[in-house]
Amino acid sequence: MVRFMARRKNKAVPAQHGWAIYLRTSDEESQNPEASQGRQRFMIDRAVLERSDLPVIGIYKDILTGRTPLRTDYQRMLEDARLGKFSHVVVERADRFGRNDTEALRAIDELDEFGVSVRFANHPDLDPMDPDDRVIVALSFTLARRESMLSGLRIKGAGETKRRHGGYLGLHPDGYQSVEDDQPGRKSYMKKGHHLEQDPERAKIWRFAWDLLLEDRLTLAEIAEELHTRGYRHRSGRPFVEVKENGKRKANYNTLADIFHNWTYAGWIVSEEAGIPPKTLRGNWEPIVTTEEFERGLEILTKRSQNKYTRRKHDYLLKGLLYLSAAPKVPTMPGDKLYRLQCSTSNTKRSGGGTAHYRLERYPIHFLCSDVEEQLATRLHRVQVSLKLMARIREYYIEEVADKLGRLRPDERAEIERSLKQIDDEEARVLRLYASGMVTEENWRDLWAEWQDKRQRLRGGLALLDQRCETYISDLDEALNIIAKLGILYETLPRLDQKELLRNVVERVVLNPEGKIIRVDWLPPFAYLQEVSEKVGNGRSSSENLAENQTSDIAVGCSSGVLDCGQ
Repeated sequence: MVRFMARRKNKAVPAQHGWAIYLRTSDEESQNPEASQGRQRFMIDRAVLERSDLPVIGIYKDILTGRTPLRTDYQRMLEDARLGKFSHVVVERADRFGRNDTEALRAIDELDEFGVSVRFANHPDLDPMDPDDRVIVALSFTLARRESMLSGLRIKGAGETKRRHGGYLGLHPDGYQSVEDDQPGRKSYMKKGHHLEQDPERAKIWRFAWDLLLEDRLTLAEIAEELHTRGYRHRSGRPFVEVKENGKRKANYNTLADIFHNWTYAGWIVSEEAGIPPKTLRGNWEPIVTTEEFERGLEILTKRSQNKYTRRKHDYLLKGLLYLSAAPKVPTMPGDKLYRLQCSTSNTKRSGGGTAHYRLERYPIHFLCSDVEEQLATRLHRVQVSLKLMARIREYYIEEVADKLGRLRPDERAEIERSLKQIDDEEARVLRLYASGMVTEENWRDLWAEWQDKRQRLRGGLALLDQRCETYISDLDEALNIIAKLGILYETLPRLDQKELLRNVVERVVLNPEGKIIRVDWLPPFAYLQEVSEKVGNGRSSSENLAENQTSDIAVGCSSGVLDCGQ
C-alpha cells in the first residue's frame, strides 16, 4: 500500500483522512454520461485508490462543460474541502477540473491551502504543487483548451458542409421528420447521417394552415380556432386554443407566426449566423408550400402589422427617477423618507389619450406630468459652470487624482512586474523540460506564443499607468463641457433622447408635497463634480496652498455649488 500524505496548512478545521472522487462529463458526452463516468471511476480505482489505504469519503458528479466553474457538485466539493471533510481529491485527468486553466489552478491552490492534496489518475505521481510538475499540469490544461477549440471548429465545419450540400441543421420543424440516411457499406463506428422528409400526419396540418392564411380572410387567432376545431394540436401536445376555467379562450398563435416566417417550409436554407440569406441555398427536402405562396403569406402578415391600431401611450419622462419628500403637512407619512412616485394615466380611452400624471400609491397625491417636466427643463437650463471656480476645481481635481494614484501606482506596478517574473520563471522551467524531451516542440511553440501575448498585455498595462492621470483630467474637462451645455442640449433633443440623457446624468428628482422640485441628485461623475465644487466654494481644498489663495467671492450667489447656481 502507498499512503498519500496530505499537507495540512489550515489547522482551524482538521481534515478527515480520505478520498473525494470528482467525476465530470462534458456536454459532448452527455448522451451516455454513465458510461463516461464509469470509465473515469475505473481509471481512478486502478491507478490511485487500489494503491492507497485511505477510504473513499465522497463522490461528486457533474454533467456540464468544463468551461464554467458554476457546476453544482464542483462547488459543493470545494465547500466540503473548506470544512475539512476529506484530505485528498482525485480526478481522471487535470482538465476534468475544468477547461478554464486559471479557474482550475486557482481551485487546486485553494485546496492546497486547506491541506487537501490533488491527484490525477492518468499521472498518479504528479504533484500539482511541485514547480516542475505544475508546468506539466498547466500544459495539460492548454492542450485541453486547444482540443476543445479544434473540436468546435470541426463541428462547425461539418455543419457548414452539410448546409452547403442542402442538409438541415438543428431540430426539424413541425411538419417534417428526421430520417436516417441509407448508406450502403457504412462502417459500424461511423456516425449516422440524417435528412428531412415530410411527416405525413403533421405536414397536412400546416398545409391547411397556409391555405387559410393565403385566403387573407382570417386572423392568426381565427386560424388557430379553425385548427383547434379540427382537433389539431402543436407538436408538443399544446392545444391551439386553451379554454380557461372561467370559460375564456386563449389562442396560442405565436407559433403560427413563427412558422409562417420560416423559410424551411418553402424548401430554402436560411441562416443569419452563417450569412445565408433567403432564396440563395436550396434544401434537399420537399417543401410544404411553394416560394411564391410563402412570399405571398409574408406580404399578408406585413400588411396586417402595418395596419394595426396602436393605442396611444404616454412616454413618462421621469419614470423611475421621481421621488416625493414627505412633510409634516402630510398625515401618516414619516418626514425623513423618500417615496418613489408611480406613473398613471386616467381616461385613456379619450381621443387625447387621457391625462398623464405622477402619483403616490395609496395616497391622494398626484402631480401633472407636464408641470413637473416643465420645472425640470427650467432647472436644467439654469445649470451652468461658474467661470470663477473653473481653475480651482481643476487644480483641486488634479491634486486629488495625483494623490490617489501616488498611493496606488506602486502596488499596481509591483503586481505587473511580479506577473512578468512569474512568466519568465515558468518559461525557464518548461525550457528545462523541453531540453530533457518531456515537452514536444509543438507544445513548446504554443506555450511560447501564449507567454509572448501575456507579456505584451502586461507591458501595455505598465505604459497605461503613466497615462492614467492625464486621462482623468480629460474626463474632468469632458464632464464640465457636458454640464455647461446640458440645458441647451436638453431642449434641442427629441423626447426619447431627452429620456436617455436624463438616465445618464440624473439619479433622482425630489419633489415636495406641493409638487415643486426641491433637489436634483446627479450620477457620477457629475455628483463628484458637484462635491468638488462645493469644497472649493466653501473654502476647503486638498492643499494648504489652494486654501490660502481663495477669495471671499468664489461662491457668491450659488446655493448648491457649480451645478446649480440659481437664477
